[in-house]
Amino acid sequence: MPNASAKPKHGRRNRRRRREDPARNELVSSSLESAQQCLFNQDYGTAFVHYLLVLNLAPVFKDLAKDSFRFTLFKWAEELDSVGRIQDLFNCYEQALEIFPSDEVILNSMGEHLFRMGFRDEAAGHFHKALKIKPDYPEARENFYRVANWLVERWHFLMLNDHGRNRKYQQAIHKAVRSGCSTVLDIGTGTGILGMCAKKAGAAEVYACELSKTMYDLACEVLAANGMKGQINILHKKSLEMEVPRDIPRRVSLVVTETVDAGLFGEGILESLIHAWHHLLLPPKSESGEECATGRVIPAGATVFAMAVESEEIRRHHRLRTASLGGLSLAAAGHLRSPVSCSLEPDDSMEPYTTERLSRLPGGFKSLTEPFTALRIDFNNVQELESLTSREVQRIRLPVVRAGKLDALAVWFQLHLDEENSLSTGPHEDTCWEQAIYPDHSTEGLILQPQDELIVEVSCKDAYLRLSSVAVERSGHMVRQGPQRPEGSVPNPEAELCSALACLQTGQSPDFCVLESSEVALLNNWDYHHRFRTALSKVTSRLTPEPAGAQLTDSDLLYVLDVSEGFSLLSLIAASLGPVKAFSSVEKIKQQEVLKRLAQSNNIPEDRLEFWLNNMEDEQGRLQRPSQEKLWSAIILDCVETCGLIRQKLMEKASLARCLLEEGGSVFPQKMVVCGMLVDSQMLLQESAVQGQEPTLGFNIAPFINQFTVPVHVFLDFSTLECERLSEAVELFVLDLMNVTANYTNREVKVQATSSGRLTAVPFWYQIHLDEEITVSTLDPKSHWKQAAVVLQQPLELRAGDWVRLSVKLHKSTLTIVADKDSPPAPME
Repeated sequence: MPNASAKPKHGRRNRRRRREDPARNELVSSSLESAQQCLFNQDYGTAFVHYLLVLNLAPVFKDLAKDSFRFTLFKWAEELDSVGRIQDLFNCYEQALEIFPSDEVILNSMGEHLFRMGFRDEAAGHFHKALKIKPDYPEARENFYRVANWLVERWHFLMLNDHGRNRKYQQAIHKAVRSGCSTVLDIGTGTGILGMCAKKAGAAEVYACELSKTMYDLACEVLAANGMKGQINILHKKSLEMEVPRDIPRRVSLVVTETVDAGLFGEGILESLIHAWHHLLLPPKSESGEECATGRVIPAGATVFAMAVESEEIRRHHRLRTASLGGLSLAAAGHLRSPVSCSLEPDDSMEPYTTERLSRLPGGFKSLTEPFTALRIDFNNVQELESLTSREVQRIRLPVVRAGKLDALAVWFQLHLDEENSLSTGPHEDTCWEQAIYPDHSTEGLILQPQDELIVEVSCKDAYLRLSSVAVERSGHMVRQGPQRPEGSVPNPEAELCSALACLQTGQSPDFCVLESSEVALLNNWDYHHRFRTALSKVTSRLTPEPAGAQLTDSDLLYVLDVSEGFSLLSLIAASLGPVKAFSSVEKIKQQEVLKRLAQSNNIPEDRLEFWLNNMEDEQGRLQRPSQEKLWSAIILDCVETCGLIRQKLMEKASLARCLLEEGGSVFPQKMVVCGMLVDSQMLLQESAVQGQEPTLGFNIAPFINQFTVPVHVFLDFSTLECERLSEAVELFVLDLMNVTANYTNREVKVQATSSGRLTAVPFWYQIHLDEEITVSTLDPKSHWKQAAVVLQQPLELRAGDWVRLSVKLHKSTLTIVADKDSPPAPME
C-alpha cells in the first residue's frame, strides 16, 4: 500500500518557470489588436484568422475573447454560407471547436448549419453534445427535439413496444439457431434487438450492420449495457457495401432483417437480400461442412394484400374537390394533385404511395372490394427476388362489392418469419404498422357500383411495389377512358382494354401541378378561405381612399403581403378585393403559373400580383417595405406548421411586421389562443418512449433509445386519438401578434379533472383570430393542420375533482408544459 502521508515529489522540470518570449508576446498583442480593428471594420474573415492565432498562442485569453470570437465566427460563417463556401464554413467551425471543444453555443450553431445542409445525424450529435454540457440550454434543446424526429423516427418506439412482434421474431430466430444456423447477420440492426436474440439463442458468431450513425452509436451502447460488447460485431455501413472476408470472415448461415416499410419494399429489402445471397449468405447448396448447410433468411417471405377504399380524408388530401374558393373561380387552375402518384414509369418527383393507419382515419373508410392477394414473394429464393422487377405487369379484375367513390387502394402484408410465425400489418390488426395508400387522382372521382369489375395493375419495376386502378368494366363496357398509353407498354394489348388502361394516374396533361398533400387539403377548405376573404375585406374597405369609385393612382393602391409557406391563394384573394396590389411568397415556377392563370381568369389585372421572393435571397427580407414610400396595409403570416407546432421565429416576424404596417393596417392573424385538454392515452406513451424492459424481451434498450424521446408529439389527429378525456378544453396560452405589450413567456393554468384516470398527455391546438370577430381553428375536421401533444415524463394519477396546475412556457417557438397536482383555487371573497 502506498504511503498516504508521503508528499508528492517535484522535479526540476516542474519547478522551472516558463520563460517569457518577447517576440511571441508582441505577436499576440498585435494580432489581438488587429482582430479587434478588423471586427470594428466588419472584416470578419481576417478578424477570425487573427483570433485563431491569438488563442492558439495564448490560451490565457480564452475567457476574455470568447464572446468576441463567437461573434466573429458566426458573422464570418454567414458570409461563407451566402457565397456557397460550405467546406470553408465547416473548417472554421472545426478550428473553433479545437480551441473551445466544450462550448455549447458553438456546438449548437454548427449543428444548425449541418442540419440546414441535410447532415441530420451529424447535426443531432452536435445538439446532443451541447445539451450534455448545458442541459438547460433552450436553443440546443429545441434544435435537438426538432432533429430527433428525423433520426429516431417514432415507429422505433412503437415497434419496440410491440411485445407480440418482438416475441415472434425471437421465436423464429431461436428455432433457426437451434436447427444449426450458428452464424448470423442482422441487416439494419437498429437498436440491435434481433442480433441480441440470435446471440441469446446460442449463435456462435453474430454480425450486424447499421447505416445511420445515430442508430449505430445507440446500438453500441445497447450491446455494452446488455453484456454483449465484443460478442456481436456491429459495422457502421450499408449491407450492400459489405464483403467477405473484409467485413465478416465467412458467409453466414442466417440473415435476419426487418428492413420493410408499409409498402414492403420501400426500405430496399429486395436489393439488400439479393446482394446478401450473392456475397454474404451461404448458398443453397453449401459444401462448407457446417451443421446448417444452407443459408436462410428471416423473414422467409411475404404475402401482399390490397383492397379498394372510399375515404373522405384521403380524398381531400390528394384531389382538388371545389370549383371556387374565397370568391375565386378555380376553373383555370388545371389539374392540381398531391405528389403521391403511382405510375408504371418511375418518376423521382413522385412518391408511389403514402401511409395511413386506416383504423384511425378521421371519418373512417369503406371497403369497396374484398381484400385480394396482390403479390407473393419468397425471400429464400434469390432467382425469384431477381426476377421480380422484370415481371410483366399483372392485371387483376376485382368484383366491386359496395357502392362508393374510389379514393385509393390500401395495401398491407403478412410477413412470414418461418413456417409457424407470421406478422400481419392489416388495418384491423393490433400492430405498430400503418398501411400503404395508393390514392386515385381522377379529377371527378370514380363512382363504383356492385357488379362492376375494377381493373388493377400490379408491378415492381423499380423495386417499389406499384398498384394502379386503371379501368372499370361495367356491363361489358369500359367506363374509364383516357389518352393512349405509349406503344409497347402493354405486353398483351386488347383494343378495348388499352383505351381504358391509358387513364393511368400519371398526369400527362400539360397543365397539371403538384402540391403537397397538406396544400391540397388547405385548398379543399372552403370555409377557411371564405373567412380570410371576409377579414381581409374589412381592412381593405377601411383603408380604401374615399370617395369610392374615384379614379385611383398607383400611390392609392393598398399593399398586401402574404408570407405563407408553400402554395397559397390568399394573395390572389386580396388582389380581388379592389385597389390592392398583392405580393405572394409562392416560389415554384409552376405554382406561380397557376396563380397567374387564376388571376387572368378572375379578371385581376396582371400588375396587381407580384411574386415577392423571385428576387429575394434573405428570408428576413420577406418583410421589407414594398417601396420607399409605401407601408403594408396587411401582412399575412403563416403561424402554425402542418404538424401542429408554432412556426419558428413567429413572434420576431410579427414584431417586424407591426413596424411595417400603415396606420389602420393589420397583421393576419391578429391573435392566437393555444387550447388544450388533459387526457389519459396509453397510445401516446407507446409512441413516445419504450416502456421498460418487458416489451423488449428483457433486453435493456429503453434508457438508450429514450434519450431521443421528444416531449411534444406531432402530427396528431385528436379526433381519432385513443384516449380518455380527463377535463374540459381550457385556454393555455395567448399570442397577440398585434399588441406586443399583451404577451408573456410563462403562464400557470389550473385545470379541474372531470374524470378519474392517469394524466399522460396534454394535446393542444390553436384558435386563430383573424380579427376580433372571425376565427379559424386547427381542430376543425376540415383543417389541413394536425394537432400536437405534450407527453408527460411522469404520468399523474387523478381522481375526478382533482386540480392540476399546468406551468406553460413559450421559448421562441417551443411550447413546454409541466403538470403538477394542485390545491383547489381559493374562493372568491
